[in-house]
Amino acid sequence: MAKYRITYDRDACIGAAACAALDPKRFEMNVDGKADLKGGKEVKPGLWVLEVDSLGEAQEAADGCPVDVIKVEEL
Repeated sequence: MAKYRITYDRDACIGAAACAALDPKRFEMNVDGKADLKGGKEVKPGLWVLEVDSLGEAQEAADGCPVDVIKVEEL
C-alpha cells in the first residue's frame, strides 16, 4: 500500500514550473503551460492524485509551488 498521497489542483496551476524543476520525476510541463502529475489520476475535473511508496522530492515541489496547488500527505 502507498505511504503518501500527492494531490495536485491543475486548474489552479499558474505554470511557474517550480514543481517540474524540483521534482522532474513526478512533474513535467505540458504544452498548455501547466504542469502534469506523471502517473496521476484525475479524481474530479482538474484535481489529480498520485499515491506513492516513497516521497522523493514531492514535498520540495509542494513547498516550492508559489500558489500552493500541490499537497502531500502521509497515509
